Formats: sequence, structure tokens, C-alpha cells
Amino acid sequence: MKKNKSTNPDREAFKSLLQSVERLSQEDVDYLMEDLDGWEFFKMPASCRKHSCYEGGLVKHSLHVCEMAKMLRKQILLVRPDLESLLPLDSVIIASLLHDVCKAGIYKKVSRRQKNEIGLWETNSSYGIDYSYLPVGHGEKSVIMLLRSGLELTEDEILAIRWHMGGWDLPYQSQEMTGSQKRARELTPLITLIHTADAMAADMMERPYTTL
Repeated sequence: MKKNKSTNPDREAFKSLLQSVERLSQEDVDYLMEDLDGWEFFKMPASCRKHSCYEGGLVKHSLHVCEMAKMLRKQILLVRPDLESLLPLDSVIIASLLHDVCKAGIYKKVSRRQKNEIGLWETNSSYGIDYSYLPVGHGEKSVIMLLRSGLELTEDEILAIRWHMGGWDLPYQSQEMTGSQKRARELTPLITLIHTADAMAADMMERPYTTL
């Protein structure tokens, strides 16, 4: 009798959320999951030093952002029910789950010499970053990869994924790009929702804190 292949529960949770998006067919989900597997999305860390810096951290972070985004959407609609048509649940799920697709394949395992807690040097396994594949920017790359995978995105989803970094991108952008981000935020509240959910997931759900 063949043994069942072990499954990744985070991958399955991710797939289940995609399947809950009403406009996506099972074929759409299967094609996207195939590409994500090929990009090793489900094996990547979410960062090389800060939050979710471990194998599988990227999918865990994506699930956290989706969880946070759905919670924020529910709460904001209590005070701004008029925003419901601008924050469709399908778009919240797609933009939150897929905002960091650009990180797939950029992290490589490396060895680093670091001092331990008692000041002795030791060699530890860590992650480095390789931007050699499609170096077009952060949010832009996620959008491009998803469109090339055949996923049809709404304009609001494109804007939310492109600008999910918020002000972190702006010090390195031209005046034209700064203006574009400002205009994008005026067009859809999905940008602010995804940016806020991303920051809260990284800083409040994943980042370790030390008390003085």
C-alpha cells in the first residue's frame, strides 16, 4: 500500500481561501497553485532577518495578512457600511494572500558568522536575497507575476498589491510615483486595508519583541 504524501497545512489553508473566491474556477486555482509551487512560494521565508524568517514563513505571513484584512474589513464596515462595495471580500482575499508573491525565489540559504549570546563567534544558517530574477520592484513584481500566471485581477486589486508597502516605497520613488500612489489611495480603500493588515501581521503577529 502506498503511503499518502504528507501535506502542508498552510498550503492547504491558502488553497482553500483561493477556492472561496467566487469568481475563480477550480482550474484558475489549480494553475496558480502550480505556478506558486514552481516558484517555491510555500518554502520561502517572509524575510531574511525580521518577521517569519524561516522555511514556510512566507505562506504563514500571507495567511496572517488575510486573517487580519478580513477582520479589519468586518470592523470598518460597522462604521462605514457604504464602503462594502469598494471592499468586496473576494478582492480582500486575493490582494492579501498574493501581495508578496514577488518574494518567491528571492531568498537563498547562506551561512553567516555571528556572535552568540555570550559573545563567541559561531556559524549559523540564514537567508540572503537574490534580486537577479525580474528586478522590477516589489509590488510591481507581484502584479506582473500574477498576470503572467493567468490570474485576472481587478484594477483595485492591482493597485492594492502594487502599493501594499505604503510609504516605505516613497523615499526611493520619483515625484511622479509619489503622485501615483496618492491618486491610487484616493481611488480605492483596498490599498489602505491591505497595507494596514500587512503591517499589523508583520509587526504584531510575527515579529519577536523583547521587554526591557
